[in-house]
Amino acid sequence: QRQLVESGGELVQAGDSLRVSCAASGRTFSSYIMGWFRQAPGKEREFVAAISRNGVFTYYADSVKGRFTTSRDNAKNTVYLQMNSLKPEDTAVYYCAADRAAWDTNTLTLKDNYDYWGQGTQVTVSS
Repeated sequence: QRQLVESGGELVQAGDSLRVSCAASGRTFSSYIMGWFRQAPGKEREFVAAISRNGVFTYYADSVKGRFTTSRDNAKNTVYLQMNSLKPEDTAVYYCAADRAAWDTNTLTLKDNYDYWGQGTQVTVSS
């Protein structure tokens, strides 16, 4: 079974930058679309970003577009989420997820579409 492990979450100040990572086990990392979701206390888990298998295509939620960037290194089985200009409302547990389906922007945002999930990493942005 595929294992995803997030890391890099921490407490930062508003306006700071932070990069979180997600390391995957197994030899077929490059065959998965990778997504990032987040969940704040008392709220539903929401889509943040996704990246295609070869890293050429990315897709972002409107709330993070222009501030967050996702990338991947298939040689290292790792996907990254670079977060700039962080705001207090970005505070959440950030999860990475793997999707075996075809790239479709109509379904990338749906958490039920993803097959594997990490345990999450906490990002807290203070004002």
